[in-house]
Amino acid sequence: MGNAPDAVLAGFRKSIDNIDAALVHMLAERFRITKAVGEYKATTALPPADPARESDQIARLRKLASEADLDPEFSEKFLRFIIDEVIRHHEQARDR
Repeated sequence: MGNAPDAVLAGFRKSIDNIDAALVHMLAERFRITKAVGEYKATTALPPADPARESDQIARLRKLASEADLDPEFSEKFLRFIIDEVIRHHEQARDR
């Protein structure tokens, strides 16, 4: 085979690239909505974080991950990363 392009690998990579693009667009939409939530919380004097909601979301996503054969630990870390960023945005909205 040498240096010839591997069509199977190229097909996998194209699918991965499409999924990555979809993830970016989904995250952009999620953050668009959470930005509106942060602005709402700031105008109504609600706290930037909601630990009960976060806990519920993590439990829900861990269950979904397990059902989808995705490591629940990974899904929790990923969601925690997103939640932490959202809280940071909400704190910025509050402090404006």
